[in-house]
Amino acid sequence: MNGFEINKIIAAVIFTVLVVFGIDKIADLIFYVEKPSKAAYEVEAPTAKTVSAESSSSGSFNIKDFLALGSIEHGKKVFKKCSACHVVAKGGKNKIGPVLYGVLGKKSASISDYKYSKALIAYNKVWSYEEMNGFLIKPTAHIKGTKMAFAGLKNEKDRASVILYMNSQSDSPLP
Repeated sequence: MNGFEINKIIAAVIFTVLVVFGIDKIADLIFYVEKPSKAAYEVEAPTAKTVSAESSSSGSFNIKDFLALGSIEHGKKVFKKCSACHVVAKGGKNKIGPVLYGVLGKKSASISDYKYSKALIAYNKVWSYEEMNGFLIKPTAHIKGTKMAFAGLKNEKDRASVILYMNSQSDSPLP
């Protein structure tokens, strides 16, 4: 090998190293993107009439309109969030939370073989559509002292669907 070929090899190695390490800088020069002033996009959501626990306690809660938002099929999908702690099947066993088969229309804390929190036992109300809606928004806010550690379902369609699904899982569903 003569000196000229060694120079070509060394030049090729140096050129390759420069290209590999300099490609980031070259790409920044070619494809410069100005960083936005805010770290997120602003999305304007359409304003919709919301059904909340406050409206249900004031008497302006229209259960037909609320339940029309959901479907049993969607409720079955959303209930998967609940299935880590609850079973909704007839004859199911209690898990971290009680079995929810036929819960709508029953009095709160009515399953004899489950240890409820004192707050839920003292609550002593029947699980109606309105009560279940208020509870599912944020359980710890609806019944102070409940041991149910669930953030809640903020989406109205999700809540309506879960309530419809739970109502369908009963020997005597509410009308």
